[in-house]
Amino acid sequence: MNIPEHRKAIDSLDAQIVKLLNERTKHVLEIGDIKLKAGEEIYAPHRERAVLERICKLNHGPITNESLRAIYREVMSSALSLEKSMTIAYLGPEATFTHQAAIRRFGASLKYSAQKTVADVFSEVTKNRADYGVVPIENSTEGVVTHTLDMFVDSDLKIVAQIVLPIQHCLVSTCKREQIKKLYSHPQSLGQCRIWVQTHLPNAEIIETSSNARSAEFAAKEKNSAAIAGSLAAEHYGLRILESDIQDNSANATRFLVLGRQCSPPTGKDRTSIMLSLSHEVGALYKALAAFRRFKLNMTKIESRPSKRKAWEYYFFVDCEGHKEDKRVAKAIVELQKECNFVKVLGSYPNGD
Repeated sequence: MNIPEHRKAIDSLDAQIVKLLNERTKHVLEIGDIKLKAGEEIYAPHRERAVLERICKLNHGPITNESLRAIYREVMSSALSLEKSMTIAYLGPEATFTHQAAIRRFGASLKYSAQKTVADVFSEVTKNRADYGVVPIENSTEGVVTHTLDMFVDSDLKIVAQIVLPIQHCLVSTCKREQIKKLYSHPQSLGQCRIWVQTHLPNAEIIETSSNARSAEFAAKEKNSAAIAGSLAAEHYGLRILESDIQDNSANATRFLVLGRQCSPPTGKDRTSIMLSLSHEVGALYKALAAFRRFKLNMTKIESRPSKRKAWEYYFFVDCEGHKEDKRVAKAIVELQKECNFVKVLGSYPNGD
């Protein structure tokens, strides 16, 4: 085939794709109408995951699975926006990694609302001013985001999904690298790029900021300044990327939580997050955690936080594989309730991104 023939074939295929996308969307809208009448949530992480897994199994190239998932993410985002005017609250400002993670999960068709603090994100969802919230929970290099954990103590919101975002830090500026005198960075980002900064910018004055986006904003306004930020922030503030992937750990990633009101049903590959408190006595934690061993559950994470209500009293946050409706997980929760002063299931959601 020559070029005109290829183009004619593409035009014909585009016509079919547009028709099929609209047919698909009509079915989605009818399902959404049924859900709304039944008082169910429109967004279904378990169904989204099943769709993405199925289309990847059908894919024989040359489109990569990653590209296909991105295409379908926008197809689903468009349908969601037609089903209901949805707002996603996230820890801002605009162009942060949390913003990027939210777009990666929900697509570009929905409304996004940047919030100043993690508490504000929880508040927006609790007060129904946002349908879902996105907050960071842990980084593979710098560890857990403690303020997010603390918010679950008094909140009734559930974890309905998670997002694992590879974090690729960039050195961004309007000047050349040798002209940089000040470097703006969020403390977490600086911690993830410390060796690179010490090696390549040993004489730069380090100024800590509240977010990567704020760092980029300052670098854009000030002469001979640079920032550690992501590509989205660089684009948003009109900065050049001088160096890419300056993080010290190539496997650097951040895990984000999607906050909502209802947990997803089991998918067969889930994670459950639990919060518990114990009596201040010898062996209390050991006896409580024995439930996971007894029912052969893989405990993937444990963190402790001061209760802030009584000295030397702690809350423990535990993640395990499985869904709260799975028999073994349900039995383990019953055992935990016998051994602990307080047990709260924060959510069961699809494991992985």
